[in-house]
Amino acid sequence: MHPPTPTALRRRAVWALVVTSLASFMAALDNLVVTTALPSIRVSLGGGLKELEWTVNAYTLTFAVLLMMGAALGDRFGRRRLFLIGLTVFTGASAAAALSPGIGELIAFRAVQGVGAAIMMPLTLTLLTAAVPAARRGAVLGIYSAVTGLAVASGPLIGGSITEHISWQWIFWLNVPVGIVLLPLARLRLTESHAPDARLDVPGTLLVSGGLFGIVYALVSANSEGWTSAPVLTGLLAGTALLGGFVRHGLTAKRPMLPMRLFRSRAFFGINVASLLMFLGMFGSIFLLSQFLQSALGYSPTEAGLRMLPWTGMPILVAPVAGYLSDRFGGRPIVVTGLALQAVGLALFARVLSPDVAYTAQLPGLIIGGVGMAMYFAPASGLVMSSVPPSELGIASGANNALREVGGALGVAVLASVFSARGGFGSPQQFTDGTVPAVWIGAGVVALAALAALLVPGRRGGSPVVEPESGPTTPALRIPA
Repeated sequence: MHPPTPTALRRRAVWALVVTSLASFMAALDNLVVTTALPSIRVSLGGGLKELEWTVNAYTLTFAVLLMMGAALGDRFGRRRLFLIGLTVFTGASAAAALSPGIGELIAFRAVQGVGAAIMMPLTLTLLTAAVPAARRGAVLGIYSAVTGLAVASGPLIGGSITEHISWQWIFWLNVPVGIVLLPLARLRLTESHAPDARLDVPGTLLVSGGLFGIVYALVSANSEGWTSAPVLTGLLAGTALLGGFVRHGLTAKRPMLPMRLFRSRAFFGINVASLLMFLGMFGSIFLLSQFLQSALGYSPTEAGLRMLPWTGMPILVAPVAGYLSDRFGGRPIVVTGLALQAVGLALFARVLSPDVAYTAQLPGLIIGGVGMAMYFAPASGLVMSSVPPSELGIASGANNALREVGGALGVAVLASVFSARGGFGSPQQFTDGTVPAVWIGAGVVALAALAALLVPGRRGGSPVVEPESGPTTPALRIPA
């Protein structure tokens, strides 16, 4: 059998980029595309704030807790095979979500969507990396990241436009033809690969899944059930106990999905705590602000999506500059500055919110917050990847992505709990009364993220920092982003 020609290799790389980028776009889009459709979903299917929270969190939670398991399953049983399974589940669940007759069914199918995304999403990067020669990998991964970033930036606008001009069901139908086209392409154009001795940690997955579900369930239910009610206390106590078991498992198991010794590295600990807090404050705020623009200010879904673009779309403009500054000065100062600006942006937004606030008064907070978010995203992944030895890059990347999604789920639960304690959907003033303190808390959480990022060691005289050993045998050489 003859080795593939250079032309065949280039064709394989191009097809891998097309397939994985489109799949990544779908999965990333579903994180935010729902936010501007929430008021329409509430009118169509009923339910209150608790159900709207679960419409978002059912996806982000299952995605977060199963993401590392999805990558491990692909390594063991075949990356292309599992990618096809994940894509099939995601596409089918999207169709089922569009056909949901009630809010309960929609939440259930959103959870199934999250399962499909958790299998599919981590394998997109693995399959793409395997198909692209090392010399061209940087440029190709840059295109892949830009497509994923475009999904995040355009999520509220796409969701708002489809909801207003067609129906909210079409934010889910949109995935179906894309998935149907990608399935045969992936089968024919992607090359199968495995990883020897793949890490598959079922006990760890069960512990972290149960723990996070218990805590998020308690936070979402607290205002309707009462903080001292049996379901809420059970969720908090059981969730905390299971997460404690997950930490212990990570310390004692031979091959845990997340070795806790990695957190002995200041760089790994600092950037992951910062990521979790960043998404907690930012995602929770987007959940409320996208509804505030419609429910309190009376904008249409499309108008709301457009007005959020200075915030969500800024990374497209600023990220390249932030990447250049990160190369020049190191990742830590760029990340810390970005998180500080995001906190300032949220604080400015909270300061001016009222039922009749002009859009010009909102713009400073949106723009400053968007610049800050872009400055965080550009170097954060580089800091994660440079905080661990090369042999554990996959674990580090999976852990950071999972913690971001966990932060988003917790953010929706925590800030919505603050909202429901202080306000409600009854009138624009009530909605404002609930949103203002929640966004102030979001700003404070992101400010804490900036402080956590200061734990990441900086450059010394322009040279990479070598940290102390992060485990018994693996020194962590950290090369700043």
